[in-house]
Amino acid sequence: MGRILIADDHDALRRGLVRALSDGGHEVEEAPDGTAAIRILHDMQFDVVLTDLKMRGSDGMDVLRTTKSLHPSTAVILMTAFGSVGTAVEAMKGGAFDFVQKPFEIEEMEVKIEKALEMRRLRNELDYLRHTQHDIYDFDRIVGSSGALRRMLDVVRKVAKSNTTVLIRGETGTGKELIAGAIHHNSLRSSRNFVKVNCAALQENLLESELFGHEKGAFTSADKQRIGRFEQADGGSLFLDEVGDMSPSTQAKILRVLQEHEFERLGGTRTIRVDVRLIAATNRNLSAMVSAGLFREDLYYRLNVVSIEMPALRERKEDIPALVQSFIRRFAGELKKKLEGIEPEAQRMLMRYNWPGNIRELENAIERAILLTEGTMIRSEDLRLGETVSGGGDATNASPVVRIPPTGIPLEEVERQALIEALKMSNWVQKDAAELLSISPRVINYKIKTMGIEFPRNRRDQVPVVV
Repeated sequence: MGRILIADDHDALRRGLVRALSDGGHEVEEAPDGTAAIRILHDMQFDVVLTDLKMRGSDGMDVLRTTKSLHPSTAVILMTAFGSVGTAVEAMKGGAFDFVQKPFEIEEMEVKIEKALEMRRLRNELDYLRHTQHDIYDFDRIVGSSGALRRMLDVVRKVAKSNTTVLIRGETGTGKELIAGAIHHNSLRSSRNFVKVNCAALQENLLESELFGHEKGAFTSADKQRIGRFEQADGGSLFLDEVGDMSPSTQAKILRVLQEHEFERLGGTRTIRVDVRLIAATNRNLSAMVSAGLFREDLYYRLNVVSIEMPALRERKEDIPALVQSFIRRFAGELKKKLEGIEPEAQRMLMRYNWPGNIRELENAIERAILLTEGTMIRSEDLRLGETVSGGGDATNASPVVRIPPTGIPLEEVERQALIEALKMSNWVQKDAAELLSISPRVINYKIKTMGIEFPRNRRDQVPVVV
């Protein structure tokens, strides 16, 4: 099913098409003339545009040109009277998908629409496999200039030109898939397929079929042959996300491909050879999983030829302002909102927060804030940081901020835990933690010393930071 715009100044015909296509499950908008259609196209995107060639105001050619300018992938089908067939043919040379001559049967139009939607689906699949938008993987377009990010990108640049297997480690939401794409699209394999598989999203039998393909009749629902991701990535790169979630059986088959560059489809006997560069990613501690017997040691060493550590957002907070501006530009455009930026207090909130969900959480927070804001600036009240449950309900029934165990707890310990939590949220910067607790930096420094709060050993500075 698709989103369709119908532009025709013949009311009865237009409304008949709207009714028939809506009954067929499509989402349909209508315009009584070309001028109205062009106005709608500036605000909305469609899979297919049906437009009469001759209309009041702007005609079908104007609608075609506007559509191709604003939404190049949208298919345009022209409706034309007999005497305008020549013009319709010229319009197809200008980018129209097809035309239909009036009068026509609704079934004829439905066939043309289905062909247009199928063509769009195939084009999207091809874009997915080939990633035609290479520019999103240019190193210069990766947002941020922090030392942690620069050090990581230095390693990526060196690794990209080789055929070495790469293991990308990092917390959820740090951008592992983006870096995998950058490695491929800056490699000698960039003209070939970049194929992605999320190992955690599929059950074991489905994952093996996805990776290696299957023959017709290999299992109950295998009604036709399926080409797997390894074959699709032949000559290019295969990105295995969440590789730590693979079963032992799948791990063994992946190891064989890495060692021998060959495999068989499920239910098949023919050995298939491939030339694939493997890029893996995980948010798990694979070394600990090897020690616990949950991950094959030989596969671990095969994957871990070059290891790239993705810094958490709390370790590169100086990149937050640039990331915020990037997300504002994108979502303000997508949501058709005019925004000038973010208020200073809201920016301070973003800098104080600890970002357990990393860049993905920041991205979601900005998108939600843009939806909620009613002005031209994102305000602190538009941000909903750290929410795990939707709001609503009586405030008297809300869970307390401090949970007291049945055995009780000393008030000093409650204060100590609040201090530690505020420091964690502020990346252990005392001034920011003090703001969260509405106390002065001098007071928080005193309490840290008297309560004996120790800072993490892996911090660059071994003493509390007062900014």
